Amino acid sequence: MATTTRTSKPTLSECLQSTMAVRDALDVLNGRWKLPIIVSLTFGIKRFKEISREVNGISDKVLAKELKDMEMNKLITRTVYDTFPPTVEYCITEHGKSLSTVIGELKKWGILHRKKITGR
Repeated sequence: MATTTRTSKPTLSECLQSTMAVRDALDVLNGRWKLPIIVSLTFGIKRFKEISREVNGISDKVLAKELKDMEMNKLITRTVYDTFPPTVEYCITEHGKSLSTVIGELKKWGILHRKKITGR
């Protein structure tokens, strides 16, 4: 007969810590657009219009807001060059790159979920 090791039930404090950590992550990555923007920037430094074309369906107003939020959270950097008109480039930071494992797992799950729902 096989025996199983019984693990102790997580404490309320452990549960609250886990919940808070997930909420913190979701607060930073909230909405429909941040992860697609990050994915776009993982392929290299981009200008505003390049990101806009790659993240299909996003308005310029929303993209500008999302880029500001992401810069504030140190996921991307914004570099302004002294040209006329000014050239602005966006680049993912090392902190932003740390999301690559999470994004990879979300991609795998999304593929499986689509197959489960559509049967394809």
